[in-house]
Amino acid sequence: MQTKLKLKTGDTVVVIAGNHKGASGVIKSIDRETHRVVVEGVNMVKRHTKPSPQQPEGKIIEKEAPMHISNVKLKLGDVVTRVGRKLNESGDKLVRYAKKTAEEIK
Repeated sequence: MQTKLKLKTGDTVVVIAGNHKGASGVIKSIDRETHRVVVEGVNMVKRHTKPSPQQPEGKIIEKEAPMHISNVKLKLGDVVTRVGRKLNESGDKLVRYAKKTAEEIK
């Protein structure tokens, strides 16, 4: 079953744990089944490809590897914060908000 995650594709995040701690980037994709995110320019790995008719010598591709969503936090300007969900002022819609500043996230 897919769960509701508080981060979305396109959010700017900061890595808070692991080898790439302190690095920031934009979320490219989210896997809701395994709770993993791919962050642009972070957690780069090298993938060796076999020689083929198009690439007779083969090559090494560098790409982003997924990391667990618990290892990233949302970055709003200079503030790094957790994300919550609450009803908006009119009480008809759930919106995301920054827990540190209590402001809505657009």
